[in-house]
Amino acid sequence: MKEKPSSKVMLSPVNFKANAQSGGFTYPVDTAKEKGGSGTGPTPVEYFLSAIGGCVAITLRTYADKMEWDLGEITVEVKEETKLTQQGIVKTIHEEIVVEKKISKEQLEALKERAKSCPVAQMVKNPTDIIRTIKN
Repeated sequence: MKEKPSSKVMLSPVNFKANAQSGGFTYPVDTAKEKGGSGTGPTPVEYFLSAIGGCVAITLRTYADKMEWDLGEITVEVKEETKLTQQGIVKTIHEEIVVEKKISKEQLEALKERAKSCPVAQMVKNPTDIIRTIKN
């Protein structure tokens, strides 16, 4: 049976320096120095944005391969925008997708539509329950 995706994060008692473990990999998680961290790794939000970008790129490559389209390199830049409105704080995620090879407008539109099916982005767009426990 396929193992469910998971991640475990251990925060050290020093600033906000942490190590995360996922899929046999260990990687740093931190907060910027100006926010009290050590600046030794990406922030959780940066990892989150990378997860969306990686998922979109892989989703598009899978689709393009199925359609036998040569896209060359796929670059996905993902940025968070935060605005204070009369309704409160509103966050928006902007994706800019660039494909290396020249393709038709119809193919570009098909890719834009397919990008919506990225499972990571779906977790944000659709309700996703978080069941939280805390132990001592």
